Amino acid sequence: MNQGKGQTMWGGRFAATPSEIMEEINASLDIDRRMAAEDIAGSRAHADMLAEMGIISEADNEAIQGGLDTVLAELRDGTFPFRRALEDIHMNVEARLKELIGEPAGRLHTARSRNDQVITDFRLWTRSALDGAGSLLAGLQAALVTRADENAGTIMPGFTHLQTAQPVTLGHHLLAYVEMASRDRSRLADCAVRLNESPLGAAALAGTGFPIDRDMTAEALGFARPMANSLDAVASRDFALEALADLSIAATHLSRLAEEIVLWTSPQFGFAALTDAWSTGSSIMPQKRNPDAAELVRAKASLITANYSALQGAIKALPLAYAKDLQDDKRLTFEAFDTFNLCVRAMTGMIETIRFKPDAMRAAAAKGFSTATDLADWLVRELGLPFREAHHVTGTLVAKAEAKSCDLAELSLAEMQEVHAGITQSVFDVLTVEASASSRTSYGATSPVRVAEQVAQWKQRLRLE
Repeated sequence: MNQGKGQTMWGGRFAATPSEIMEEINASLDIDRRMAAEDIAGSRAHADMLAEMGIISEADNEAIQGGLDTVLAELRDGTFPFRRALEDIHMNVEARLKELIGEPAGRLHTARSRNDQVITDFRLWTRSALDGAGSLLAGLQAALVTRADENAGTIMPGFTHLQTAQPVTLGHHLLAYVEMASRDRSRLADCAVRLNESPLGAAALAGTGFPIDRDMTAEALGFARPMANSLDAVASRDFALEALADLSIAATHLSRLAEEIVLWTSPQFGFAALTDAWSTGSSIMPQKRNPDAAELVRAKASLITANYSALQGAIKALPLAYAKDLQDDKRLTFEAFDTFNLCVRAMTGMIETIRFKPDAMRAAAAKGFSTATDLADWLVRELGLPFREAHHVTGTLVAKAEAKSCDLAELSLAEMQEVHAGITQSVFDVLTVEASASSRTSYGATSPVRVAEQVAQWKQRLRLE
């Protein structure tokens, strides 16, 4: 039997120490040590409140605060003596505090359990992580807006079913992802609002008989209010589930953009090229330039979704209040945020440096009868045809052009008039890709004028000017 130190903090009930395997499966220090700063912040607030309420003396509080100063300094300079036998960061901090200040350290845990201590730290960490992820998304938005501004009039094909549909502008296409990221940021911010309640003071599950002031600790830690139910406070992880769900949605948007970069940089599309900084080569084929960064972003979106699913699976069958199953909540959440942040940074770097190829985009936009809708609209607008009749006439003209292996604009006026006699020479004015994109002037449309307006609004919102 391993005679480790694991039960020095809670071993009064036990006559023997845990097995080595039990210590290994039970320990979470390697994961939760990154919440050290949050743990110390929670302990500071708790100790101040205990002193204010007369539960511990001012002298004990001063000793605790001074000892926590030393612990924090050790953590920052890398000299803190981590011990895995003490299970987690919370026990490690408390044990080190006892070594530093002696008896007063034992009073810190009055009216507190590891259950409310852990979840307080976790909420503090997640609140900060949500803000950080939102800031990274704002940086990606800024990069997209900058490139959209540069390409407000750059013509490219718009797709449905990955088939050429109508000409659009590259600026418009990039701004679509700015809008998605805006909703992603909104979801992260909403999550931060909902999680911003303090569980500290819920103790193990039933609250405490000590006359504590939970409003005081909540305010000290920047929470909006204390949680209203002690069982809910220690048992609920919906805030982490919501955070991971929001990350999963945002990562899905990153994956879609990554997929487009993979397509655009292929020789078959030839719309863009990644710089050497965001590409790799082949060990056997010297000509290859692989968009590995984009492919990895595409893949890692699934990892974030998997962590969400794993956390949901861990929680779904747990009765109230706390169970050790919840120990993995932090690992899954930390990994999801780390992966997401890496993906956003990579995507921002790619967008900032990718080289677009306007000529190739314009040539592709002109293929596939992309101005057919413009022809149908012209028939409605100039000849007064019902749209369904105009649609039929246009379809007939497309079939005629397809049979001749030419574009609509390459049909002669006489050939067009064979299908509908009312067609005039002015129809050719709407059959260029530039005219098509420029004509789409409704709010939110692809016209360069509308793109420029949206760019200006986003620059203001993101404070880029």
